[in-house]
Amino acid sequence: MGHPVGILANDPSHAGGAMTLKSSQKIETFVDLCDTFHIPIVSLFDQPGVMIGPDAERQGTIRAAMRAMAAIDQSRVPWCTIILRRAFGVAGAAHGRLGGINLRYAWPSASWGSIPLEGGIAAAYRRQIEAADDPDALREELTDKYRGYTSPFRTAERFGVLGIIDPRDSRPLLCDWIETAAGMLPGLLGSASRTMRR
Repeated sequence: MGHPVGILANDPSHAGGAMTLKSSQKIETFVDLCDTFHIPIVSLFDQPGVMIGPDAERQGTIRAAMRAMAAIDQSRVPWCTIILRRAFGVAGAAHGRLGGINLRYAWPSASWGSIPLEGGIAAAYRRQIEAADDPDALREELTDKYRGYTSPFRTAERFGVLGIIDPRDSRPLLCDWIETAAGMLPGLLGSASRTMRR
């Protein structure tokens, strides 16, 4: 629609898409840049979490991830987030700022929460699974049980997601959003955008 936007998206083929030290630093810099120049941000979100392990701890990955999330939350430009697949744990909050203008939508492929179902079951029932005569059968039984409690609609409500949309509707939705967002920007960018439309 002729308006500049910053597009924030990670690459799930690298480190599973987790927030690493470098990706966290890149997110922080990018969000600060967009905020400085009043550029609205589109977040195409697929985030399994913050990278863990000895190397990540030595590098200070969690500290960098927290700095990136602080930059997101302190930004003042409008956000529009589309959750494509995963949004888990602390890193799930990095989809966009929690206050102000941040419209959230999700594709039907989205899956989000405190922890992925499989990882939660492995952590909570580790001893029972290890002691079971048939660990795989117990794991499958538990997964089926807890999957019955999951609902994309219930989770969408909990996460403040406005709607679960057909992926084909993403572009028209973003075009509507940017028309509104551009009018809310301070300074020259909003004026320039209005002049361009004339």
